[in-house]
Amino acid sequence: MSELIDIFRALADPTRLRVVALLREMELAIGELAIVLDQSQPRVSRHVRILVEAGIVERRREGSWVFLRITAAGPVAEIIGQAEKWPFSARETRVIAHDARRLAAVRDDRAAAAERYFAEHAAEWDAIRSRHIAESEVEAAMLAMMHNRRLGHLLDIGTGTGRMAEIFAPTARRITALDRSPEMLRIARTKLERQPVPVDLLQGDFLDLPVADASVDSIVIHQALHFAHEPDRVIAEASRVLRGGGHLLVVDFAPHEDEELRALAAHARLGFSDAQIRGWFASAGLLLENTETLEGGELAVKLWLGRRRSDEDQSPVAGDGQSKRLAA
Repeated sequence: MSELIDIFRALADPTRLRVVALLREMELAIGELAIVLDQSQPRVSRHVRILVEAGIVERRREGSWVFLRITAAGPVAEIIGQAEKWPFSARETRVIAHDARRLAAVRDDRAAAAERYFAEHAAEWDAIRSRHIAESEVEAAMLAMMHNRRLGHLLDIGTGTGRMAEIFAPTARRITALDRSPEMLRIARTKLERQPVPVDLLQGDFLDLPVADASVDSIVIHQALHFAHEPDRVIAEASRVLRGGGHLLVVDFAPHEDEELRALAAHARLGFSDAQIRGWFASAGLLLENTETLEGGELAVKLWLGRRRSDEDQSPVAGDGQSKRLAA
């Protein structure tokens, strides 16, 4: 009873109702809310604090920004889910429509920021893309390899612009898109806000995933493993959060000698061999189910699909010691 009283007390304010209406549309930072509401950030922060304390709103920090969203579980979700049926007065309806127009301006600002970022880095990305097969062919191969496999809750590690989350959204139940860079997450947020499934954007490191053990059904690591100085630890960490029978798809380069990529794009590893991936998978409790090589250009792109062992799985024929020697 006290929890419900706190919820209704928090909602008993016009500004906080406006905040809730806005956050039902999209996740927003405090500064963005202040712009839409045309109020000072300290004042908006006070209202947000009340909503957070009542369990209506959740905070998530990304670098120097703090993003807000409606709590997805518990009685709050059901109460807020009925918001569109609330009996707003004519004046309140006009205020909500006004806020919606200002919210559209925030969306436009995000899109413009993403375009500026792309323009600043276009030459660097084009230089890398020119070295390998077209991305459209890589994406088609990924979709084909994951076809008929249950994606369920998909974790996209190193989401970047959110492209992988975007292409897998039609067949997933839920997506968590993770990246270490707050700038990339802001770009991904712009791209993914209208997807057909719930998408959570999460800042974190692939060596220490802020995700519970055995909590996701599938994982994609697309062109991110080469940034790791300890890729075996990345694979092990991914395996930790994967449910039994779940799948991990790694897409990266085959071994190459293009040293320029270390300076051009901070690649720590110059591609990976099948033996390395097989060894790391085995050590992490993953069975390597499928591999594919996409030739074209100077760099070959590889796809490795692993499955998390379940209790009924038998151990591989090769011992762990042999797998580790191959990986080395």
